[in-house]
Amino acid sequence: LGASGGIGQPLGLLLKKNPLIKELALYDIANVKGVAADLSHIERKAKITAYEGDAELSECLKDVSTVVIPAGVPRKPGMTRDDLFNTNAAIVANLVCAAGKNCPDAMICV
Repeated sequence: LGASGGIGQPLGLLLKKNPLIKELALYDIANVKGVAADLSHIERKAKITAYEGDAELSECLKDVSTVVIPAGVPRKPGMTRDDLFNTNAAIVANLVCAAGKNCPDAMICV
């Protein structure tokens, strides 16, 4: 979750190259379909699917075994560390809540 960001993109590449990964469901609020297209060109067995926006979050998380969350926003000019923490904590809380509803037995990595 957060697959099109500065951490999510290289993390997706590493996961796609891992021979233990059979399916990789990518999610972000925008631009994830391009990331999925790029990763699909790598010759590995992992199947890539892309989910974009709030309407597709539940479908992305349905019955998955592991949820990896690199999602968040970078610090903007004038933003305090507390502001950044609170913004990103809200993002992660929303994603973890969705994971709890759709894949309650999944391991969650933040």
